[in-house]
Amino acid sequence: MPHTARPATLTRVAEEPFHDVEQAWFWTMGALRARHGGSRSGGGAVKRPCEPDDVVKCLDHLYRNRRIDLGHARVLRVWGERRVAPDVRRASEHLDAVLWDEAMDRLAWPLRMKGIVV
Repeated sequence: MPHTARPATLTRVAEEPFHDVEQAWFWTMGALRARHGGSRSGGGAVKRPCEPDDVVKCLDHLYRNRRIDLGHARVLRVWGERRVAPDVRRASEHLDAVLWDEAMDRLAWPLRMKGIVV
């Protein structure tokens, strides 16, 4: 009796958008860091509606249209790597917190339009 292969079952994993821009940004930074470290894993149990590059492209678009500047980008990189937002109540973090909030506000709309953030 010949062996017949069973048809592969396709399981569709629902894509879950991020709850807010900060969550999307921290996920993006973690994924970029893993990629830089040589990880090929898709990472995480939750399927996201984007790739890290999609978030970076939105940020690049804002920069090219002068909606954010290098100060915003620096703050996003530094605090994104730390995986915590700067605290406006701390004097040493106050300016970074202002830039962070501006960048998060400006990044929110394009990420919502793409379905990356709810």
